[in-house]
Amino acid sequence: MAYQIRLVRPHDAPGVVRVVQAVYDEYGFTWDESGYHSDLYDLTEYCDPLMARFWIAEATNGQIVGCGGVAFHAETPGELGSTALEEGTVRVSRTSAEVIRMYVHPDARRQGIATEIFERILDETPGQNLEIWSDKKFIDAHRLYESFGAVRVGERICDDPDEAPEWGFLLKNFGD
Repeated sequence: MAYQIRLVRPHDAPGVVRVVQAVYDEYGFTWDESGYHSDLYDLTEYCDPLMARFWIAEATNGQIVGCGGVAFHAETPGELGSTALEEGTVRVSRTSAEVIRMYVHPDARRQGIATEIFERILDETPGQNLEIWSDKKFIDAHRLYESFGAVRVGERICDDPDEAPEWGFLLKNFGD
């Protein structure tokens, strides 16, 4: 499948929803349009480069087949490699950016899409410590992150409707 990676636009929301919802259906997770997944219906925040950078993989037929990005935040306090509770959420300490909404449609996997999106994230955050949270069931995603040098540093329960357990990863100063 031929595709291109590009920055998301607000009108891409239906395609992004389709990709993420397909993965949720695949794993039997609960979809929460008005709560946990509401950010996917209005991508304005993901189009603001001061808040986030978000990419999609678009097939030559115009269909969105993957997505992922990075959200910027104030540096989380604590010792590098540990976790800290910040505003009710477990975060990876000494990070200032977090990987967000990395998904590839089940029909488009094993073509390098996630790798290319992750490389864009890394290009956007040189020298920063990067926080990654991933559902414990997403073994292939964990392999991808670890192949770039991320190390598992903690775990938490996600605030999604299923209260899914997640692994926390740290990718340290990879651009230095």
